[in-house]
Amino acid sequence: MRTQVGIVGAGPAGLLLSHLLHLRGIDSVVLEARSREYVEQRVRAGVLEQGTVDVLNEAGVGERMSAEGLPHHGIELRYGGAGHRIPFERLVPGRAITVYGQQEVVKDLIARRLADGGKILFDVPDVVPHSLEADPYLTFQGERLDCDIIAGCDGFHGVCRPSIPDGVLSIFQRDYPFAWLGILAQVPPSAEELIYSRGDRGFALHSMRSPEISRFYLQVPPDASLDDWPDERIWAELRARLETVPGFALTEGPIISRDLSAMRSFVAEPMRYGRLYLAGDAAHIVPPTGAKGLNLAVADVRVLTEALAGLYATGSTELLDAYSATCLKRVWRAQHFSWWMTTLLHTFDTDDPYGRRLQTSHLDYVTSSEAAATTLAENYVGLPFDFGAPRD
Repeated sequence: MRTQVGIVGAGPAGLLLSHLLHLRGIDSVVLEARSREYVEQRVRAGVLEQGTVDVLNEAGVGERMSAEGLPHHGIELRYGGAGHRIPFERLVPGRAITVYGQQEVVKDLIARRLADGGKILFDVPDVVPHSLEADPYLTFQGERLDCDIIAGCDGFHGVCRPSIPDGVLSIFQRDYPFAWLGILAQVPPSAEELIYSRGDRGFALHSMRSPEISRFYLQVPPDASLDDWPDERIWAELRARLETVPGFALTEGPIISRDLSAMRSFVAEPMRYGRLYLAGDAAHIVPPTGAKGLNLAVADVRVLTEALAGLYATGSTELLDAYSATCLKRVWRAQHFSWWMTTLLHTFDTDDPYGRRLQTSHLDYVTSSEAAATTLAENYVGLPFDFGAPRD
């Protein structure tokens, strides 16, 4: 079997890359270790930056997102017994976020790729990349897929990054001393916009997936077990952390799923070795506080699509050679923003009264200074795709 681009991973990065390449007349095959049902039901991110929304719409896969997604024009920072809205519509006019679950993006992309005759092979857990420096190919289930380029879109635990020889990559990592307990509840949201709440008991986030489904997160110890968190304890803790302003009451209902997520920052540099190009979580992880993971993956594959289109149109490798450096400018900006949001809003075991006062002072500054609030807003809705480009 032969194709131009072999893509490992049928998450948002791999599927969007396959679709964007198809629009440029470039063939690809997507190999996915899990089943179609699994990847379509896997609950992950749900906040799409303005740029991500624009890419999906321009690529012709945004119809359901436009109909069912929830545009938001602000978020609330809640602390010290008061809520403070960050108004995107005033601070960054014309830019917003859209709440639309990652699994819904995946469903839309799979449906479109299959309708266009795209090749996605599910349930192939034994993919191995070979000959990355010269004539790359992938083996799986006794078969061989020859290709010009391999795109490693297979996530943090995938096979592509570990296939790069020792000593090539520089790894930058930070692990945080807490985890997030995430739940989906079959209950209407208790607020119209996301609420980021900081308090002495820890961080909590009120989010949503639809007018009928709410999404919540709680800061918990890093060794927490789902068995430690029955429904009654989850709702009691959410009430304690979110019902901290007058007049706000949390709407409760059946919990339909729950998960635990480690909190880490991770970057592997460079994002390329030979003819293997890493994209999304295969190359970088951010704590979810800044809502950047899925959006960084979309930015990566947008850059990679342009580079591959240049290769096949002119034979030039200029954009491919610049791929890693181009992506990493945005990656490190998102790393800093995600770290900043995380350290601003969570409690740490090492906190002393001085540290807690510093957090409060910084929150006061963000919620009272136009300049500071604008910095948060423009990073949250997503920087333009030309971020980092030289300016006249």
